[in-house]
Amino acid sequence: MDLASLIGVIAGAVLCIFGIVVDTMDFSIIGGFMNAPSVLITLGGSLASVLTSNTLNEFINGLKCITLAFKTSNANLENAIKQIIDLSNVARKEGLLALEEAAQEIEDPFMKKGILLIVDGTDPELVKGIMETELDCMDSRHEKVIKVWGQWASMGPAWGMIGTLIGLVNMLNDMSDPSVIGPAMAVALLTTLYGSLIANWIATPVADKLKVNNEQEIMLKSIMIEGLLSIQAGENPRVIEEKLKSFLAPSVREGMNEENEGGE
Repeated sequence: MDLASLIGVIAGAVLCIFGIVVDTMDFSIIGGFMNAPSVLITLGGSLASVLTSNTLNEFINGLKCITLAFKTSNANLENAIKQIIDLSNVARKEGLLALEEAAQEIEDPFMKKGILLIVDGTDPELVKGIMETELDCMDSRHEKVIKVWGQWASMGPAWGMIGTLIGLVNMLNDMSDPSVIGPAMAVALLTTLYGSLIANWIATPVADKLKVNNEQEIMLKSIMIEGLLSIQAGENPRVIEEKLKSFLAPSVREGMNEENEGGE
């Protein structure tokens, strides 16, 4: 579970509720912020627009991927580099064919596929092309999911304004009783509130978190591609290690260096 996402969503809800009740400390006032037609127009209308912009499968898959925003990313760059260095040492001592046995212990299917291509004697350019194509396809799939949430973030406020305009038209059509104008105006404005909540509390943060996870996975697989091609080229494990560390932030590199020194 990604605590940052969970805490962020809960904190957003708490702060909204606090803003509503802070003056009176009467939680019953929250009922005045609930309106079924406003929810239907804003939530239903915005989702309908997103559905119109995508295929049914893309729409369903996109919404289902909200769970990924609350999961901790498994893109551990340091472990991937250590694993590649271990493989390079095996290849240097025992030859590339020895990697086939080592591949059986690797869980990541992307890395395992690259190793098996190398063991089969595939041309380095072809290995690179195959793995980069798979990486591009993965990025394309992820972008479709991110696009769904980005569209919802755009459509939420738009449908909130549509709901507000509908409410205002209904209010202006019947102004015979001044006492109902205020409550009717409040209901009309609720759709704008709902639209803003959809965009800024849910859709945009989820889209941004999915982008972060995608970038981390792309970097992880880029490290794998670079490392495996270096192994195939017969480069020194120390050179490979320094090359792959260039993907990491300086503070992370220093941490890996200290860990290696401590283990020696």
